[in-house]
Amino acid sequence: MRQFDHRRPHPARMYDYMLGGKDNFAVDRQALDQLAELIPEAVPLARANRAFLQRAVRYVARAGVDQFLDLGSGLPTQGSAHEVAPDAKVVYVDSDPVVGAHAAVLLRRTPGRARFVQADLLDTEDVLAGAGEFLDFERPVGVLLVSILHFLPDSDDPQGAVAALRERLAPGSFLVVSHATTSRGEEDEPPRGRAGSGTDRSPARIRAFFGDFPMEPPGLVQATDWRPDRPKLVGDWSLPSSLMAGVARKA
Repeated sequence: MRQFDHRRPHPARMYDYMLGGKDNFAVDRQALDQLAELIPEAVPLARANRAFLQRAVRYVARAGVDQFLDLGSGLPTQGSAHEVAPDAKVVYVDSDPVVGAHAAVLLRRTPGRARFVQADLLDTEDVLAGAGEFLDFERPVGVLLVSILHFLPDSDDPQGAVAALRERLAPGSFLVVSHATTSRGEEDEPPRGRAGSGTDRSPARIRAFFGDFPMEPPGLVQATDWRPDRPKLVGDWSLPSSLMAGVARKA
């Protein structure tokens, strides 16, 4: 089994540190501290994203869904789906073998409730085959695509992969998406990221990932505005980089 190299920082461990976790090394903390100096919004953005995931998982679980598929999950730590919905089954999917090695250790704490599948989320058949050994796709599933699609350029056809996944879901399933954007009202413009990196999709392009699934209220909004746990207070800091989020249900 491939192990973590504690001498080099790793994005998954850095993200764990952002969220206040303990599954990271000094080299990860040092790298994240340096990143935060360059991009002050990085940590607040990560925490806002995780808070959205937690609210969305609770919402879907209250709707009666007791199984979740978390694609591009990273390390399953710090308020991940299996902790938020302890009565549900959860499959975490990530293509990174380093993440897989550590996830296998972490998930020993939750025998029978959570599994890890190493697969590329763009390969729908591999994902469904691996996850299908634990989840029942004849029943509703909550699919989480949280802060991952903006890393995939259009040339990889993430739209096609998500459409194929939507097609295979049972009625009553939910699709949960958060996606970074810096567009402001330019609804139909193509991505403006680095060489088509896909990191700057407009709200309309993000909405397209939901296909014909009806959006749950309040629709596609800023992540902090999606069913917040408390009303916004005067002076609440707004994230300088937009993170759109929404939840849709298959009819």
